[in-house]
Amino acid sequence: MDKARQRYLQQWLKIQQTPIKKSLNFNVLLASLGSVILVGQTYCFAMILQSLIIQQQSRSSLMPYFIGILASVGLRALILYWRERIGFHCGSVVRQHIRQQILDKIATVGPATILQKPAGSWATIMLEQVENLHNFYARYLPQQHLSAIVPVVIMLAVFPFNWAAGLILMLTAPLIPLFMILVGIAAAESSQQNMAVLAKLSAQFLDRLKGLETLRLFNKTMEQTTHIEESTEAFRETTMEVLKKAFLSSSVLEFFTSISIALMAVYFGFSYLGQLDFGSYDQTVSLLAGFFCLSLAPEFYQPLRDLGTYYHDRAAGIGAADAIVDFLEAKTPLCHADHATKIGKIFTHKMQTDFSQVNALSTETTLKKLVVGTSEWHFHAKDLVILSPTGEALTAPLNFDLLPRSLTALVGQSGAGKTSLINVLLGFLTYEGSLQINGQELRELALTKWRKEISWVGQNPVLLHGTIRENLLLGETSVSEQALHDALTQAQALDFVLQMGLDHEINENGGGLSVGQAQRLAIARAILRRGKLVLLDEPTASLDANAENLVLHALENLSRDQTTLMVTHRIEDLKQCDNILVMKAGQIVQQGCFDELKNTGYFAELLAQRQQDIQ
Repeated sequence: MDKARQRYLQQWLKIQQTPIKKSLNFNVLLASLGSVILVGQTYCFAMILQSLIIQQQSRSSLMPYFIGILASVGLRALILYWRERIGFHCGSVVRQHIRQQILDKIATVGPATILQKPAGSWATIMLEQVENLHNFYARYLPQQHLSAIVPVVIMLAVFPFNWAAGLILMLTAPLIPLFMILVGIAAAESSQQNMAVLAKLSAQFLDRLKGLETLRLFNKTMEQTTHIEESTEAFRETTMEVLKKAFLSSSVLEFFTSISIALMAVYFGFSYLGQLDFGSYDQTVSLLAGFFCLSLAPEFYQPLRDLGTYYHDRAAGIGAADAIVDFLEAKTPLCHADHATKIGKIFTHKMQTDFSQVNALSTETTLKKLVVGTSEWHFHAKDLVILSPTGEALTAPLNFDLLPRSLTALVGQSGAGKTSLINVLLGFLTYEGSLQINGQELRELALTKWRKEISWVGQNPVLLHGTIRENLLLGETSVSEQALHDALTQAQALDFVLQMGLDHEINENGGGLSVGQAQRLAIARAILRRGKLVLLDEPTASLDANAENLVLHALENLSRDQTTLMVTHRIEDLKQCDNILVMKAGQIVQQGCFDELKNTGYFAELLAQRQQDIQ
């Protein structure tokens, strides 16, 4: 990693501290206060020794100094406690803040981009990489300020007692950060390599774990075990390299710190022997001055030594930030504009039987002709070419219409382009040509608001650990009991829900329910969402004949109120569809209803093949 990249990443890391700026400043303030208390505590010790040994004073007269020492010890312990709590809080807040940025980016780019990398690499970014940022904010950043503040406080305390001791501290102090930086540059490079190897290992391990049954079936377990062993050995080597740099850095810091303290000890030793006669402002070097300066010398270098220790947290933070920033700042061709027309302003009027004009609020306040109504959505695609995240064409020019309150099926073999069409409707892929909703270009709509108008039902419905009611509402509290009852009725789910109860606990991913029951709950959730567009991805896959009939009937009810697009391979059950789009090699080769298509063209071939597979 070059120096310019390191500087950029460090600047990015510092920008992320905005939510915790006040807490960091308070942490530094407490530590500065602790350094002042330390100076006072050391002075009390020095005064006690000076009074007892040199001045032969009674112990009772020194009681204020003893009380001062006890008070300073208690205050410093309390300050250390609060500093640790504040540091942990700062690290936690920033980690949550950065994870939210990653989640927002994932939600923006969508599955089309996410599937380009193994699941393990995303897990590494979300978990290990973000966790490695904790100490950067909890320890390194506060210590960076303290390494400048505390030595200044101690020098200001030492100079009035002995200017030679203060000069020794001032001249030797730069040596420690200088060598710390030299060693730290190499440590940052090693840390980045270690992060890259860890990300690769995590991705490989998770992918092998997910495909364990397949590996067993093909007798490839030993081969993959060997591969994982090689990857773990590479990770061990990079980890040892990081530790080697860390121990080397610590040794260098300890060496120069010891030399500096020894130099001061030699100065005071020769001064007491009468060999040196300078530094004490034409006065005799007293026990008070010698003990005070020598006691503060290790504390003078301690913040710099701690910074050297935490400097590896900086290196780890920069290595982790490299992968995070690459993802967050990756350019993705989004098809929506944040400043564009607000969806809620377009479809808020009551349904009308003809076309009318409404004012569409945008930054340009442009008037557009739109079909208005609570559920009257008309999609019109003309020469629509869907593009991949890298800008490559995934389909030929597509021309089709999705009519209001209609059920349209999208069929074709794997690789035909069905998923790409779904992704462009969800705003996860960009496009060329035109894709309009009620006359408004899709790329001009606000992405966040647009997705709120879509209901999604996949072949593997996502159900969370909780009650049936919680899974249906997903945090929405304004839904009435009657609305719940009606949605369950339309989804053909009322009977089994009444039998179990709305407060029946289900496990994650629908554990405790059959596949058909989980699918019908997902449809009921889509009905409650009242999205203007319903997208269905293989909603009857893995269902038995009875459950399939119930789900298809529920989908037919759903399409009466919303525009519905269904991706399916079960083309023998499409008689109830208003329109069928047949895709082949990225093109729509046929359009029409079931009776129009069943005996002609590619659809007839698909239907014959499907019936042969069933037999």
